[in-house]
Amino acid sequence: MKIVFAGTPDFARVALQRLLDAGFTVPLVLTQPDRPAGRGMKLQASPVKQCALEHGIAVAQPRSLRLDGKYPEDAAAARDALVAAGADAMVVAAYGLILPQWVLDLPARGCLNIHASLLPRWRGAAPIHRAIEAGDAETGVTIMQMDAGLDTGDMLLIEKTAIGPRDTTATLHDRLADLGGRMVVEALERAARVGLAATPQPAEGVTYAHKIEKAESAIDWALPAESIGRRIRAFDPFPGASTTLDGEAIKVWSYEIDNTMPADSMPCGQILSVNDAGVTVACGHGTLRLTTLQRAGGKRLPVADFLRGFALAPGMVLGGGAPAGARE
Repeated sequence: MKIVFAGTPDFARVALQRLLDAGFTVPLVLTQPDRPAGRGMKLQASPVKQCALEHGIAVAQPRSLRLDGKYPEDAAAARDALVAAGADAMVVAAYGLILPQWVLDLPARGCLNIHASLLPRWRGAAPIHRAIEAGDAETGVTIMQMDAGLDTGDMLLIEKTAIGPRDTTATLHDRLADLGGRMVVEALERAARVGLAATPQPAEGVTYAHKIEKAESAIDWALPAESIGRRIRAFDPFPGASTTLDGEAIKVWSYEIDNTMPADSMPCGQILSVNDAGVTVACGHGTLRLTTLQRAGGKRLPVADFLRGFALAPGMVLGGGAPAGARE
């Protein structure tokens, strides 16, 4: 079976490699244009492009696939490349461009999407982050037959995985990428042998995983400790949960729930204790012990190492805090 693959980040690279390892012919890969990255802001190829070039696969990088859009010449060139590829199906994983109807209709077996959630929960751009942030007990991968809607197509395969109390977006991403790669290979092999039953998504339980914005990274110490903790894990590795002290940004990468210290009368964000085990901070309900911190331009450090270069002490208030007595 000939497959055109469309994807951009490392999540998609895992799936592309799995398809190649399984023996599928991939004559063409679509991926996002090279972007500036790193300290020098040099143009960098996406992980999917790098994988494709390593295997000698032709790569197309249209800025749009809309023939009547802003870049019609890109879309026309992509159309010619897709027609020439003559693929039986297209596999899409975190591509980053909307597929217009002409693309959906082109392959005989249509377009299959690898989506990192249990649809219809967490349709949209950031399903892994939002599942952790919301405190979901489980998530998974859905292989979906794509239609013109936003992650609304019929479900072909679905598998679950638990979200552990220490899972971050980084750890869950890697687990779901492996799961998605295995599942899409299974879906295509089953489709070729006996076909796949398509199940419409239920109308109930629809939620949307909106794109993560940098502005969300600021920690609101008035929230409960459990909620802040989930956001710390959800925003690792991007954009990172952060707070401030005297105008200097501090990123928080790991924590423990620590309700051993009374905090009800303390202002939200006030540091209650400091030692090599962590920095305990009063929250809207409960306390957090911060265990891995990072200064702007620095590295992630265990709190004992962080404190050697950044003095923190009980009574200081992070993030500007709230005046004493302002606790809700």
